[in-house]
Parts: sequence; structure tokens; C-alpha cells
Amino acid sequence: MRHFPLALPSTEQQATPTPPAAAPWRALTVVLVGAFMAVLDTFIVLVAAPAIQAGLHASDADIQLVLAGYQLTYAIALIAGARLGDRYGRKRLFLTGMALFTLSSVACALAPDPGSLIAARLVQGLGAAAMFPQVFAMIQVLIPAGQRPRAFGALGAVIGMATIAGQLLGGVLIATDFSAAGGLLGALVPDAVGSSWRPVFWVNLPIGLATLLLAARFVPESRAPEARRLDLPGAVVLTAALFLLVVPLVEGRTYGWPLWTWLSLAGSALACAAFAVVERRVDASGGTPLVRLRLLRERPFAVGMALVVLTYAGINSFFLILSLTLQDGLGMDALGAGLVYTPLAVAFFAASLVAGRLTRFGRRVLQAGGLIGGLGYLATIVLVMHAGSALTAWSLAPTLVLIGVGNGLLVTPLLNAVLSNVGPKEVGMASGVLSTGQQVGGAVGVALVGVLYYNALGGAAHHDIRAYNHALTSALLFNLALAATVSTLLPLLPDSPSRRPK
Repeated sequence: MRHFPLALPSTEQQATPTPPAAAPWRALTVVLVGAFMAVLDTFIVLVAAPAIQAGLHASDADIQLVLAGYQLTYAIALIAGARLGDRYGRKRLFLTGMALFTLSSVACALAPDPGSLIAARLVQGLGAAAMFPQVFAMIQVLIPAGQRPRAFGALGAVIGMATIAGQLLGGVLIATDFSAAGGLLGALVPDAVGSSWRPVFWVNLPIGLATLLLAARFVPESRAPEARRLDLPGAVVLTAALFLLVVPLVEGRTYGWPLWTWLSLAGSALACAAFAVVERRVDASGGTPLVRLRLLRERPFAVGMALVVLTYAGINSFFLILSLTLQDGLGMDALGAGLVYTPLAVAFFAASLVAGRLTRFGRRVLQAGGLIGGLGYLATIVLVMHAGSALTAWSLAPTLVLIGVGNGLLVTPLLNAVLSNVGPKEVGMASGVLSTGQQVGGAVGVALVGVLYYNALGGAAHHDIRAYNHALTSALLFNLALAATVSTLLPLLPDSPSRRPK
């Protein structure tokens, strides 16, 4: 789905004295490739997950960590990436992030076992977090104020295309037999192209190298005039809290929920409390914390943050369980599974365009989106239960359209609705926190839905349609509950300033 904050995710002032680029739109086009790649790798691996599991003989928990690990390190480092770009140079951080992302993509493609792939994905998330925030900063620095809405629109289009391309390109790459044309790569790295899933990571290598060369030549350097030091203690404690939360959720079912999983979850709660203490101390000492806790004490932002986390938990978890059901349950290849997403993608884009023209209706657009999306999940549950073993992939098209319309009306205006209630001095930090919430929500959603889906599936064999249908409906109850919670919370979100009585 299309997801991006509409303000610079940085705590520093956005106005930066820097020489204008000779061709600002050319420079922006180059860095937009980084945004495309960061989002692409969230969704391309969702489609590739069954092939990765089969190729590496990975466990269900391994696959969840391949997916959630990328989003976790991406989320944890996102605000830090923006701060480091302000301090040390946005071009430098973009180049560093792109180089790290590209090298870790190669490590993913060469991974000989699940552990190596998980480790490479964690590093890949760090690379994405280093380069992605610089795109927002460069829009503020390079593009004249009157043209910035157009620039943010281009960014939104790029992210939307990456979402769809991740599903379709993943299917095409997995379905294509590269072994016959392995050439030098196949000779130098045995079996590098012999496993069907590996090209989904190899594709990043030529794009990454080309982007590095173009960015070095065409993107100017810039820094914030008074960039402050990174809140390293806060970053360390937040990292510990999130990993202590997600790892037991992913691994617990595999190992029968031993004592360490419960201790880890309890440790996550303690680490969250410690994070609050650390951030208060940093703020009180005159430093710049990762998160100013007073933001979360303001009801509009707290409600908005909850909505963002719940919404993205539902989106990413749904894509995972649908991909597994289509490929492992219904026996579709990755390309066919990617094509099944087409009705959802088209509906999402159409609804996004409509939502952009309905700002005068304020919060009611979001409420309509939440309701329609929830109806889509409910209709999918009813359809799957009624069809039983006669279920076909394309019979899901009408309900996927409903989900696409709902998400298009909800996701596109949600971040703007939340940020419109934040003061101008806090909007940079607020957008960074919301960006982190998107990734954390996606990672936790994948972890939680995996517990439900695989528990319901049990030890069923592949292509046991009834077993996979049961697993899908059980997991979809999670998505339905999330959608219902979102619809309940939306009335608590203040209406946009333009809709308030004067």
C-alpha cells in the first residue's frame, strides 16, 4: 500500500542554506529511486516468501523473521537516519544507505541458509532507513516552495508504484528461469541464479549501482544549520524493546512457548518504560530526544499514532496470509499470485485519487475507508468459508476490490489528517514517529498473524485447500478485528482544521 509521511521526518528546521541544484528535478528523480527500492523490498519478499521457504528449507518462524526483521531495523533506524543526515550531510547518508542496501541485497541473494538471509535482511533495513528520510529532506532543500506539493505527489506515485511492482515483479522474477542464462554470474556463484527466489534480491544490484553513480554526480550536499547530536541511548533502548517484543511472537509457536518467550515479552514492557525515562531525561537536559513524549500525551496525536500502527499491521499481515494461501494452498505460481493482487491495486489507486479530491469532507472520508475495508475482510471470510475446497483465486476479486477501495480512502489521507493537528515546530519529529509507527505496525502485524495462521494450519500438507482456507479465515478474523478497532478510533481523531467551525 502507499505509505509515506507528508513532512520531513527530522527534528531540525527544514530550511537549510544550501546552493540550489542546477537541475533540482533531476536530482530528486535520482533519490526517488531510493524510496522506490526501500518500499519495493517490503512487498517483493511477501510474494517470494513461499519460494524462499521451499528453497532454503526454512521454518515458518524463519520466514516471519525474513519479513519482519527488515521492517524492524527500518523502523528503529528511521528517525536516527534523518538526524544523521541533518548532521553529517543528506547526500552522504543517502549514498551510505544505498551502498549498504545494495551490498546487503547481494548478501540476501547469496544466503546459503535462513539465518544468513535473516541477518542480511536486518542490515538491508538499516540501509533503507539511512537513505529514505533524505528524500523528504531533499524535497525541502532542492525544490522551490511552490513546487513542493508536486514533488510530494511524485513521491507518493513512486511509493504506490513500488507497492504494486513488488507484487508483480516478484512473481515475474520467480517464474522466469534464469538458470539457462546465468552467464558469468552463474559461473562465479554456483546456484546464485538456480534458486527461483534469488533474483528478487539480485535485481537491486544494477539499480543500486546506477543510483550510486548518478547520485554522486547530480545530487548536491546539504546539512541542517543547527543539527543536534543523535539520541544514542534512546535508540539503543528502543531497539531492545522492539526486538524483545517481536522475536518471541515469531519464535514462540515453533518452540512451544517456553519460559524465555514470556520473559522476553515482559522485558519488552520494561524496556518501553525505560525508553520513556531516557527520553524525558534527554529532553530535560536540553537535548533532542528521538520522541518528545509530550506528543504522545496529546490525544489527537496519540489516537493518530494508534491508527497508523493498526492500519499498517492489517495491510502487511493481509498480504502475507493471502500470498501463502494462493501459492501453498491453491498451488498458484508466484506470478499468478502477484496478478491476483491487481484488482486490489487498481481499486486502491482509484480510491486514492478520489480521496485527494474529497478533503472538504474531512474525517468522513477516513471513516468511509475504514468501514469499506472492514466489510472487505468480512466478505472475504464469508466467501472463503462458503466456497470450501472449491475456492479459486479469482473468486476473491470482488472482495479484494472492497479492501483496495477501503485502504485507498483511509491510508492516503490518514497521515495528513494526523499531522494537521500537530504544531509547526513538532511536525518534523511527528512525521518521523509516524513513519516509524508504519514499519513497527507492519512488523508486529506479520508476527501476530503468523501465530494465528500457522496455528490454524497445523501440519497440513501443501495444496490442502480446506486446511489453508481454515487458516486464512482464522487469520482474517485478526484483520477484521483491526479494521473494527480502526473504525472505533476514527471518531476520536479531530477533524482537519479546514473542517472545524470558525
